[in-house]
Amino acid sequence: MPSFRLPPSFPALRAPAHQLGPLPPVLFAVPGGQEEEAALRSAAPLRKGRLPSLAPSRAGCARGRTTAPSMPRRQPEAGQRKAERPRAAMAMAWRAAPRAAARLLLGRRGIASCLDPSTGLTEDQKEFQKVALDFAAKEMAPYMAEWDEKEIFPVETMRKAAQLGFGGIYVKPDVGGSGLSRLDTSIIFEALSTGCASTTAYMSIHNMCVWMIDTFGNEEQRRRFCPSLCSMEKLASYCLTEPGSGSDAASLLTSAQRKGDTYILNGSKAFISGGGDTDVYVVMCRTGGPGPKGISCLVLEKGMPGLSFGKKEKKVGWNSQPTRAVIFEDCIVPVGNRLGAEGQGFSIAMQGLNGGRINIASCSLGAAHASVLLAQEHLTVRKQFGEPLANNQYLQFRLAEMATRLVAARLMVRNAARALQDGREDAAVLCSMAKLFATDECFGICNQALQMHGGYGYLKDYAVQQFVRDIRVHQILEGTNEVMRMIVARNLLQG
Repeated sequence: MPSFRLPPSFPALRAPAHQLGPLPPVLFAVPGGQEEEAALRSAAPLRKGRLPSLAPSRAGCARGRTTAPSMPRRQPEAGQRKAERPRAAMAMAWRAAPRAAARLLLGRRGIASCLDPSTGLTEDQKEFQKVALDFAAKEMAPYMAEWDEKEIFPVETMRKAAQLGFGGIYVKPDVGGSGLSRLDTSIIFEALSTGCASTTAYMSIHNMCVWMIDTFGNEEQRRRFCPSLCSMEKLASYCLTEPGSGSDAASLLTSAQRKGDTYILNGSKAFISGGGDTDVYVVMCRTGGPGPKGISCLVLEKGMPGLSFGKKEKKVGWNSQPTRAVIFEDCIVPVGNRLGAEGQGFSIAMQGLNGGRINIASCSLGAAHASVLLAQEHLTVRKQFGEPLANNQYLQFRLAEMATRLVAARLMVRNAARALQDGREDAAVLCSMAKLFATDECFGICNQALQMHGGYGYLKDYAVQQFVRDIRVHQILEGTNEVMRMIVARNLLQG
């Protein structure tokens, strides 16, 4: 399995297992210590006003789940355990880098208070965050490199996340959702992204689709689609972009002609996350004249006659989720699968994207936070010219700038999330500002972290390069950052 390794400044971690000496002092929490023998704690699905149980489970594995291959089933005696700890650390060191950031976020080893993502949160929100960080560290980070290299869509892992309530975070509880706020959602996606930004980004798109059905669907539609989507038994994709209409979404050409109690759908969608592997497709199509008022929203299910998919795209990042064109050729869709009224589709799409922009910005925050922590550790342990890189004032200043930009981006995203939750008039503009600022700044942070790693940062053995590749596209999707500038400028000039 592909794995991440630590820099060569860790000589003990490059020695054969039978020649291990004492481990150098590091901030990484690797299996073998008392903290790491605690399992991913069993947790009931998240609900507003109901916190999950965090009682530790047995034998170093989540309750009801099989032990991970890297963790021994047998519990050693106390003396043997002490002797085996360095060996356990060695065994896991090669994949410790992506996991390290999530571990540090948990606060198990000292983390600068200025970076603490739990600052200002309620006790409930801190609990949600902790559950998400635990899940990211145990269920996502160890496999992040493998999912990327082998282009694995980790469906079972996402279904485990759904058991914690992460399949319909801001969906109403009566159809299986967690009923949490937009701010709660941002906190959760930021935490999950420390384990794998690509997988979390797909989960954010899935959540947006479920919310759209929950919010704009009738009661029958809500009951039919939402429960299986909230459990992630079924997965959803959002279909707006077309080969000829990207930023100019209102010019889309996919048409739906009414014929009795069905629509005949023709056209295609491009760059669809999950396309071909997912089960439910929320499709924007033209049922009327040109412009936004002629657009409606249909929900399609995989297997409908006339629905097909293009080839799987080869991408720079986001390799843990498939991307394909979605093609409609005289695809027959029942009228009962339309969300809202005819002509309401563009409004539905834009309201969904307001939350989507907060979600994708939150994924960028998690990747940037992980990258800052990895850079911080690298500067501490890597030596050049006879002293640690951390002694170089230029690098100190760059690290300080990275941390400052991260905290500023987080505050902007959380402010926009509150505005969206409260239904404020300026919510859409604040969401655009937050998406623009956070995705630009967080990509810069990750890229600078890679630069601080030098040549090692350019190797796929190191987690930082994957964060760079995975969040680069965040500046493009959910509305390009150029479109975000247009939205903000229009609001300013109209005011």
